[in-house]
Amino acid sequence: METPLTPLDFARRARRLYPEREAVVDGEIRLTYREFFERCDQWSAALQKYGIKRGDRVATIAPNTHAHLEAFYAVPQAGAVIVPINFRLTAADFAYILNHSGARMVCVQADYLDIVDSIRDQVPQVESFVAYSGVKVGWSSYEEMLKGADTSFEAVSVDETEMIALNYTSGTTANPKGVMVTHRNTAMNIMGHLMHTQMTAADRYLWVLPMFHANGWCFVWTITAVGGCHICLPKADPKLIFEMILREHVTLLCAAPTVLISIANAPQELRAGAPRGVRVFTAGAPPAAATIERVEGELGWEITHVYGLTEVSPIVTISEIRPEHAGLSPQERAVIKARQGVEYLGNAEVRVVGDTGAEVPRDGATMGEIVIPGNAVMKGYYNDAEATARAIRDGWFHSGDAAVVHSDGYIEIRDRWKDVIISGGENISSVEVEGVLLRHPAVQEAAVVGMPHEKWGESPQAFVVLRSGHTATSEEMRLFCREHLAHFKVPHGFEFIAELPKTATGKIQKYVLRGGRANITRQ
Repeated sequence: METPLTPLDFARRARRLYPEREAVVDGEIRLTYREFFERCDQWSAALQKYGIKRGDRVATIAPNTHAHLEAFYAVPQAGAVIVPINFRLTAADFAYILNHSGARMVCVQADYLDIVDSIRDQVPQVESFVAYSGVKVGWSSYEEMLKGADTSFEAVSVDETEMIALNYTSGTTANPKGVMVTHRNTAMNIMGHLMHTQMTAADRYLWVLPMFHANGWCFVWTITAVGGCHICLPKADPKLIFEMILREHVTLLCAAPTVLISIANAPQELRAGAPRGVRVFTAGAPPAAATIERVEGELGWEITHVYGLTEVSPIVTISEIRPEHAGLSPQERAVIKARQGVEYLGNAEVRVVGDTGAEVPRDGATMGEIVIPGNAVMKGYYNDAEATARAIRDGWFHSGDAAVVHSDGYIEIRDRWKDVIISGGENISSVEVEGVLLRHPAVQEAAVVGMPHEKWGESPQAFVVLRSGHTATSEEMRLFCREHLAHFKVPHGFEFIAELPKTATGKIQKYVLRGGRANITRQ
């Protein structure tokens, strides 16, 4: 009597319950669930017509559009595996991922046709090049392919242990790794979302988070599961975000902390007109309590911090607010919300362990590594048994995140293990120091890294981006930090720069800062 766990089952339910509800808004395009799924079925039929078979990989390079969203349904229901590629990558990255994944088809939005065209001779196994939009010689038109197909396709039985998606990591210091995410992985993650977030058919979700980023943290399927509306946004621009929130009555969105910072620092005229009560999920990097406090206090939005990695499908903890937190000050609540929190229901336990494998005490001070077993953990890295064996040991995925556990069981990341600064034998959390810097009224963004020091071995160095129209000096920063940190944690140097180097998914590239690379733009 068992049925396989798959996001496609949530799509089946949505087809039956919400056929006339608005499913997708993309510019002038508005689709009901009936119209949306008709297009998905047409694309599934077209894929099979073009020879895509069970287990084949279909790559996508596109921003948040209705066509990209359709792929997350049409590709797996045709039996294939979606490979959503970060559109901000280089031509060499595209070639590597297309070759490594073994993609037989690549579907590309108009802005990226030329760059993919330039590597066609480097990806000989790609048989079909499809343009989601735009016209180019040698490319098939997505819309024309849909018009030429009916809604009949050969339904493929689902094995929940098979891949639904092949997601590639950022690859900041080496080639990106392909994370094999299964139907079961994603279904369990979606159910965790639904149990923790109280979403309903009334929700209107703004696609600020890129769909390519860990399958949009699984929200490509979660919003459909409740019959909510997907509102597509091709670019995470603060002006567009505020405009769309007003125009489309947005109730919900996901955003990385870097995007939250840009929202918090948007011009006053944009923020002044924003409706209150928008719910925001943030993940991708540890958010600063100051950022959470500011967004909630100034905009009246509700921030929920979740944590995970691509390798765990991707969300495994949530910083849930409990009734006993109601009496806390906004600043105290923000500090709790900035923690990674407690394990998601349904994804198995999350532990913080020391060198011996034993759990660290709940003292908020002893650091260990976050490890995760169970339903959330990927099938492995594609064609990389060695990396898989390093990451998954004795049934536990090792995250590489250094964290503590507080007395209430809430996990708090202090750093990536590789980013912990050891100065004079003392461990310094760059995340903690950055959180203090972000409380300074002149600071928009900050990153802290360890630099070689003749006496202490390493010392913290701060790179600071100032808010528009504000000024500050190194001495002012140093004194501010001394008021809020133990003295040995205070950065030995402060450098003011125009912007922080980031990966294509918005994570700060600390190795660039440590290396003093020439592409750091200094103020």
